[in-house]
Parts: sequence; structure tokens; C-alpha cells
Amino acid sequence: VDGLDLDKLGFVGVQPHDTGRPGYHPGMMLKLYIYGYLNRVPSSRRLERECQRNIEMIWLTGQLAPDFKTIADFRKDNGKAIREVCR
Repeated sequence: VDGLDLDKLGFVGVQPHDTGRPGYHPGMMLKLYIYGYLNRVPSSRRLERECQRNIEMIWLTGQLAPDFKTIADFRKDNGKAIREVCR
């Protein structure tokens, strides 16, 4: 994931906005999504819980814990780019 050009693939939020709170980096969110897919954790709410209690997820996300709405929005907003990565 770190070697991918996420901006070229079409991920939203690669370039942060000038104002407001910074969002989660799409690379970290993609790692979270791929981990969930490979470990049969399809639910955004379950992924949220895993980010808080699973040591593998804590390491993978760098101790960040996005809420389920953020995870669901990432999937919705970047569906085409996620499919492009998984081809």
C-alpha cells in the first residue's frame, strides 16, 4: 500500500485541505479495508472495534481508531479506486 500512488488511482483525501481537522490518510484506511477483507471482517462497526482492541490493527493503523462512519464513508467515496487496487 505504501508503494501505491493513491492520488493517481483516484483516492479521495490524498491531498489534505487547508482548513479544518486533518482526515485519516487514505493509505491507512486502505490498509484497514484490506485487513478486514482478508480476515473476514466486513462490517464497518466490527472494523472500528478491531481498531480499538486487536493488537494487529493497532499496529497497522498506528494507534488510530476511525469510527464506523468514517470507515463506511471511505468505502463509499473510494469504491472505484479500491476496485482498481484489487484488480
